[in-house]
Amino acid sequence: MIEKPLTPDDVDFVTTLHGDESVSFVVLLQPRGDQADVLLRAIDDVALGELKEAVHEGEEPEGSDAKAPAEVGLAHSVAALRAAGSPAEGEVVEDHPLDRLKAVVEEKGADEVIVLTAPHYVEEFFHRDWASRARHRVGVPVLKLFAHSE
Repeated sequence: MIEKPLTPDDVDFVTTLHGDESVSFVVLLQPRGDQADVLLRAIDDVALGELKEAVHEGEEPEGSDAKAPAEVGLAHSVAALRAAGSPAEGEVVEDHPLDRLKAVVEEKGADEVIVLTAPHYVEEFFHRDWASRARHRVGVPVLKLFAHSE
C-alpha cells in the first residue's frame, strides 16, 4: 500500500528486502485527498519542519480530482517495479482501502503487506495510520517503511 508514486530508492528498497527470493507485488494506491484530512497533513508537515508544504496542503487534489494523478502515479510505480525485475500489478483504491487490502491478501495468498508511507506523527501516535490499522485486519505480517522523497 502506497500513498504516492514510488521513487527509484523506494523501488530498490522494496525489491531487495528479501535478497534473492522471488517476490511479486500488488500495489494499492489511494488518492491522497482521501487519506487524511488537510489539518492532520499540515500538522505532520509542521512537525517535520516543512512549513512551506503545510501552507499548501489545501491545494492538494481531493476526491475525484485526485484520481487521475493517482492512476498516473500507480502506472509509474508498477512499471518501475517491473523494470527492476519484479512481477507487479496494481490498482487505485478509492473506497475502504483496508477492506480492499484484506481482500487482495486473501485473493493472492500474500505472505506479507508492506505499507510505504511518509511519517504521519499524529495518526501514528494514536495508531490510526495505515500500517497500525492493517495489522488488525489482514492476517499476515505488516511491514511499515518510510517512503523516500525526491
